Amino acid sequence: MKYKRILLKLSGEALMGNRQYGIDNDRLKDYAAEIKKVVDKGCQVAIVIGGGNIFRGLAGAAKGMDRVQGDYMGMLATVINGMALQGALEDAGIFTRLQSAIEMDKVAEPFIKRKATRHLEKGRVVIFGAGTGNPYFTTDTAATLRAIEIGADVILKGTRVDGIYDSDPEKNADAVKFNSLTFDEVFEKGLKVMDMTAFTLSHENNLPIIVFDMNKEGNLLKIVEGENIGTLVNSNK
Repeated sequence: MKYKRILLKLSGEALMGNRQYGIDNDRLKDYAAEIKKVVDKGCQVAIVIGGGNIFRGLAGAAKGMDRVQGDYMGMLATVINGMALQGALEDAGIFTRLQSAIEMDKVAEPFIKRKATRHLEKGRVVIFGAGTGNPYFTTDTAATLRAIEIGADVILKGTRVDGIYDSDPEKNADAVKFNSLTFDEVFEKGLKVMDMTAFTLSHENNLPIIVFDMNKEGNLLKIVEGENIGTLVNSNK
């Protein structure tokens, strides 16, 4: 395998499937099956999920809610999603641990780097919930931070499009896909890969990012095995 330890970043919206909000159980089962394929190959998997299918702090703030309060509500939404994915993974026969940046010992372990690393070494999937535990930081930033802390080889950002384009491929049929980019090229072209804090953190720590279509069966395993799927962003052309 090309990648021994990965950080898989999923959006909360990805869990909605074809629904308008909430969690689609069929989509959870599909994701669990895809993750099981790479776990069975011996890949160590950590996961960060957003909470946008339940609540977004920024959306609440735009409607007059206190931003800090809204962000904490968003963090709780990510824990709900983490619990849902944990259940789906365990139903698929995968041992998991859910760690939270906000202490809630009835449902999740507190985030402790050494415990997370040990779980990964034992073949358990570790799900990181509650973002960084701080308002004003996105789950993209949480994913990058946790990936660096656990020594992940790469961040795999699973989306509903098959890579990074020069414009929105869902709105522009002539959008051009990039197979690979350097961090500097992403800055120069003004492309949206992650929020700026997360992207800068990846750049400074030379942590590659791959953006790919998580909804296409087999893509996750192909990436772990070294196939050129999606768009790779790293320091070298």
